[in-house]
Amino acid sequence: MLRRPPLHYPDIPLHGLLDRAADRDPEAAALFFGDETFTYRELDGLTNALANGLLEQGIGPGDRVAVAVTNRPEWIIAAYGISRTGASVVMPNPLWKELEFRHALELTRPRAVIADAEMAPTLAAAGAPPFRICVDPDGPAGWSSFWDLVYGSSGQRPPRLSSRLAETEAALPFSSGTTGLPKAVRHSHRSIIAAIIKTKAALNIGSADRLQVFLPLFHIYGILIVGMALDAGAPMRLFRRFDLDTMLRNIEDERVTIGFGAAPIAVAMANHPNLEKYDLSSIRYFSWGATPISPSVAEKVTQRSGVRWVPAYGTTEVPGMHCNPVDRPDRCRLDTPGLPDSDTEIDVVSLDDGRPVPPGEQGEIVVRGPDTMLGYLPEEANADAFLPGGWFRTGDVGWVEPDGWIHLTDRAKEMLKVSAFQVAPVELENVLRSHPGVADCAVYGIPDERAGEVPKAAVVVRPEVAVTADELIGWVAERLATYKHLRYVEFVSEIPRTPSGKVLRRILKEREG
Repeated sequence: MLRRPPLHYPDIPLHGLLDRAADRDPEAAALFFGDETFTYRELDGLTNALANGLLEQGIGPGDRVAVAVTNRPEWIIAAYGISRTGASVVMPNPLWKELEFRHALELTRPRAVIADAEMAPTLAAAGAPPFRICVDPDGPAGWSSFWDLVYGSSGQRPPRLSSRLAETEAALPFSSGTTGLPKAVRHSHRSIIAAIIKTKAALNIGSADRLQVFLPLFHIYGILIVGMALDAGAPMRLFRRFDLDTMLRNIEDERVTIGFGAAPIAVAMANHPNLEKYDLSSIRYFSWGATPISPSVAEKVTQRSGVRWVPAYGTTEVPGMHCNPVDRPDRCRLDTPGLPDSDTEIDVVSLDDGRPVPPGEQGEIVVRGPDTMLGYLPEEANADAFLPGGWFRTGDVGWVEPDGWIHLTDRAKEMLKVSAFQVAPVELENVLRSHPGVADCAVYGIPDERAGEVPKAAVVVRPEVAVTADELIGWVAERLATYKHLRYVEFVSEIPRTPSGKVLRRILKEREG
């Protein structure tokens, strides 16, 4: 078995990564965005200034600040500036609708919110706190200017925070559960730093690498990529959104060395009519995560471009879990997300009683390590999240080879994963049931080559109300983020359920053939 050595984790807060990078090589390029270039010194100064601006407004240790900002430098400046104040950053998806934002705000109770102008009206309607900050010029009335807050404050480094900061809450990305509503995942500075160090080691990222960031920064992997780049001294180019030709041209022009993607990116590359015309020889590998790998798609891309894929696996709650050995290409496999990362303990337990099962036997994957979350909000969700001994229940079903290679076969928590985003069937069902024509419904996932899987609804309609599939698809689309939209609706006479009333999604999936 290829065992990874234990690692040293510096006892620093999240912003300590930027402190160290600015001290190490202040004038080196840290971040490219469009025509803009930010050095480590400039990023350090901007985050210091924002922190001072927030401190002057009363934001400090123990507070939370929500950042509903799309992929742009302001997201990074906000996250690291908030860290400098001792507050924690709440990481909602900026594509959410009012219902989703309202739930996230009620759950986390932030003292302030930072947002793009486009999201401002939705956040205001969702009950955003009075201290509202817009990153765009000419923001809505009543919103403070992000850049006025930065340039109107002292550029000096804020007062040094308590040495115990590493143990406190740093970031709250979101993960869904069987309750159907997103849960806030509470990470400490220590767990986020550990996840960054573990993942950087597993991916073998160093100062000679050049990274590109298309993945959304609010996603746990987004904040990991930024942290890994800062810790390694590897410059990164940030993009507002994914565009395949832009990505390929950037690899060619800037000699990008590592790519990050999932099924949609791989499928787009495999189907690109002119993939061979791009020089992708600088790429060491593409890391494939978030969705199950499709060997046929991966192999097609490799055959056409020479780019190899390195499958990996993690969760929002324990980000650094498994990865193929990037430094041993001869040992990389496409049929497994790999081996445990450094300092990661993995086990498989019975779905019936939670007891460990022998190697090769299927059960629920449980894990523990230094990057394990503090817990969920709402707190009552923690009761079912852990087993005795601090083992986190991933909700993924699988098995482990005697040598440690993991295989994932199903999800115990019935979550859908659409283009790397988690989607709770119950959340869509609650929205469908609010339609006057729906008597009962169940949402489940069906395979999709590009997205991994997509939501489909089985619906029982009220006989006195006329309703169409397109009407129900539109009903959901008006109320939830794009990645949660229904793709298909099938009208049925009844929803299969257990005697206790639980939906038998397995039967619905089996009917798909």
